[in-house]
Amino acid sequence: MRGTSEIRTKRLVLRRWRASDHEPYAALNADPVVMEHMFGLRSREQSDAHIASMEERWERLGFAQWAVEVPGVADCIGFVGLSSPAFDAHFTPAVEVGWRLAREHWGHGYATEAAAASLDDGFDRLGLDEIVSFTTPRNERSQAVMRRLGMTRDPADDFDHPSVGGRHPLGRHVLYRLRADDWRARRGKR
Repeated sequence: MRGTSEIRTKRLVLRRWRASDHEPYAALNADPVVMEHMFGLRSREQSDAHIASMEERWERLGFAQWAVEVPGVADCIGFVGLSSPAFDAHFTPAVEVGWRLAREHWGHGYATEAAAASLDDGFDRLGLDEIVSFTTPRNERSQAVMRRLGMTRDPADDFDHPSVGGRHPLGRHVLYRLRADDWRARRGKR
């Protein structure tokens, strides 16, 4: 299943990954502030492998995380898009919307704008009934994006991430959900 190769929003281009994206993506994955709520920094090799895995998912599934470009500002500021969590939890199988942007591009609404386009793609092109998102309880920035998108949280859905468990400082996660009907109503779509 091949997906669309690009989505344009008012200010952004969400597109497939290019060779020139490897260096800026590795730089943001090596930034301790960007990676504060992740399970450690990523090396250049790990970052390159992640890009390869996203491209493989595009070919296999027709969706994955997009490289995000701000025309006239930066060719690659990180990723936003859809993925399927590779672990078992009470809410899986599921499709997640997620983002990771370089710190200098925070605070401009790019994550919300790109995530909204990704939700449109997931609900409209892919026909998904629900999309989730999750993060650590301390990651207020990402939770604010989830709320701006209209996603809702039920504390009963919160979970211990199986990759590290609840005893790890980043083990506990909050889960937000969004149903297609709620998204369409919010966007004024039928």
